[in-house]
Amino acid sequence: MGQGGMGLPGALSLPGALPAGPPLLLDAGRTVPPAGDALSHARSLDCWEVREHNSSEWCHFIRSNPDCRLDGGFLDYLDGVFCVFPPRLLPLAVTLYALWLLYLFIILGVTAEKFFCPNLSAISTNLKLSHNVAGVTFLAFGNGAPDVFSAVVAFSDPRTAGLAIGAIFGAGVFVTTVVAGGIALVKPFTAASRPFLRDIIFYMVAVFLTFVVLYLGRIRLGEALGYLGLYVFYVLTVVLCTWIHRRQRGDGLAPPGAWEPEMPTDAEEPEPSSTNSGDYGEEYRPLLPSRESSLRILAAALSPLDYRKWRRKPWYWRLFKAFRVPVELLLLLTVPVVDPDKDDLNWKRPLNCLHILTSPLLCVLTLKSGAYGLYQIQGIFPVWALVTLVASALALIIFITTSNEEPPKYHCVFAFLGFLASAMWINAAATELVNILRTLGIIFQLSNTVLGLTLLAWGNSIGDTFSDLTMARQGYPRMAFSACFGGIIFNILVGVGLGCLLQMTSSQPLVKLEPDSPLVWVLAGALGLSLVFSLVTVPAQCFQLGQPYGVCLIASYLLFLCVALLTEFRVIHFSTP
Repeated sequence: MGQGGMGLPGALSLPGALPAGPPLLLDAGRTVPPAGDALSHARSLDCWEVREHNSSEWCHFIRSNPDCRLDGGFLDYLDGVFCVFPPRLLPLAVTLYALWLLYLFIILGVTAEKFFCPNLSAISTNLKLSHNVAGVTFLAFGNGAPDVFSAVVAFSDPRTAGLAIGAIFGAGVFVTTVVAGGIALVKPFTAASRPFLRDIIFYMVAVFLTFVVLYLGRIRLGEALGYLGLYVFYVLTVVLCTWIHRRQRGDGLAPPGAWEPEMPTDAEEPEPSSTNSGDYGEEYRPLLPSRESSLRILAAALSPLDYRKWRRKPWYWRLFKAFRVPVELLLLLTVPVVDPDKDDLNWKRPLNCLHILTSPLLCVLTLKSGAYGLYQIQGIFPVWALVTLVASALALIIFITTSNEEPPKYHCVFAFLGFLASAMWINAAATELVNILRTLGIIFQLSNTVLGLTLLAWGNSIGDTFSDLTMARQGYPRMAFSACFGGIIFNILVGVGLGCLLQMTSSQPLVKLEPDSPLVWVLAGALGLSLVFSLVTVPAQCFQLGQPYGVCLIASYLLFLCVALLTEFRVIHFSTP
């Protein structure tokens, strides 16, 4: 069990735990000891130095050094690799950690795709938001949830802030070069001019703002709010541009199909939105309605496998699905999903009543790594038991007063409950992800920045990569290309703004960001150059994007990656500002 949660919920409670004093220092490069008083800072050693000691001293070093404590999470990865596994089995421990890292990415992807995004869509439908507003707010939040939660969790600990900087910049470089270039290679197309120029200019402003913050070495309250304010301004700009375009199209001033409002989207394949195998499409529905027992409804709703689809799919899809089944089953048990596209809104009375119990339990047992859930009221009655009693009574009332055939009028409340529960799942997985990446960085003596720009950036971007390339192959390259720039605007503005804002208090309205590695400047420079390259070359080609453009973008990313790794291993030396 970890040493106390410091994920998103921990970050929300952080201000009360920090003493008044100098500004919080977030290292944007190599792992450093946590901020504290000068005496403890002088006594503690950098946990990164553990491999420089004799293997017989590893366990004592890890357990006695305050810098080696992993804040948040349910597993102590450093204690496991240096104390549980003997030194000769270190390669085995690293292999297991790498496999667990891949599985955490699967958890993040499944939760965001199948549960977080559908509930956000249902909320936006209930709030009667337009497609444009929903696309740049709720849908962008759904697609960027793993990136934003990972950034917020990483910023919550000074020793892992470099992961956030590396991941945000690294994902930006990856998406604007590899993904955008891949779309041009798969399906040459004509880019939508006005949305492209709007998005790339906003993104360049966000990157420039981040560059200035890193150069100054601190971010104040006004600057953190400026990040969030800039995103609100971006949303308003999208809405205004769409309204103007529709007026022009209605008056015949704009050519048909000049541009379409883009939305960050996830389109693996055109299948019905469903999180269980109870719905197989119109062809499998009975001609006459029949009443099913609650037990059969519950069994069908909890089955994550569609057996007809299973038989049609190739072996590698089945293998990947087998890994996803345990995660999907746990999510089905704890996260309700409201689907406005279905006649019954995905109302499953027995399962939804069970969610009344499991979702609150999930929240209290994952909030601050279970510290709140295990807290005993008056030293006698635990919080989780109280939540169980209240939720069980409420679930029983709902079960008695509703029917299997028709959802209740308050069914939309389950969308908010599902949003909260899925957010807690993503936060818990992101906390474990950040902790295991920090552990791998200590094992291989790598900076947090290089781990962020490679493993964390690749892992969080792989879903968008496949969905955008699939969308391009299906004949929608313009929408996929727009999603490349629209989605990462949300990630950088909300990730940095919210991540730093949660660290500020009334006594500490300032967060210091001191890049301790020149790799941060390589990242910022590479992202800026890729944006300038697209801003210049795309209009120069009259927005006709083909294979030469895609090859140049992918080649530039490979060049950047080589320079970044050579800088990390000190083959190339840069003088920092």
